Amino acid sequence: MLDGIFVAAQVILGILVIVLVLAHSGKDSGLSGAFGIGQSQFGATQVMERNLTRLTVIVAVLLVANTILLGFLLS
Repeated sequence: MLDGIFVAAQVILGILVIVLVLAHSGKDSGLSGAFGIGQSQFGATQVMERNLTRLTVIVAVLLVANTILLGFLLS
């Protein structure tokens, strides 16, 4: 039962990391940089990007910790 919970958490965390990484903006290359999409006068985009980076790091650390825990549980 406990194994199933951690396996489900692993799948959810993996999908969440993928979504969070894809949500990051690029280096102003391609169409988003050409049209100025995502730029703000007041720096609100930078704050949002910083919070997105923090959330990505937290979820990635949880994914690694869950992977290590699953390695001990399933072996």
